[in-house]
Amino acid sequence: MPIKVKLDRVMLDQAVSLTELADRIGITLANLSILKTGKAKAIRFSTLEALCQELNCQPGDLIVFEENEQE
Repeated sequence: MPIKVKLDRVMLDQAVSLTELADRIGITLANLSILKTGKAKAIRFSTLEALCQELNCQPGDLIVFEENEQE
């Protein structure tokens, strides 16, 4: 899939743990982990908004479109 999640990079840059972020935005650790590892098939706008507010970033900092040259 050409859409990639960069949540791990933003979390690393801000030195925030998965558990801490999950608690702060009110999402389960399991669901946040699925999103962080790029295994999520979708994300709710409310979750994206909460992540952006908590991490003080833009949606484009968390998700990017990387076109595959082979397709």
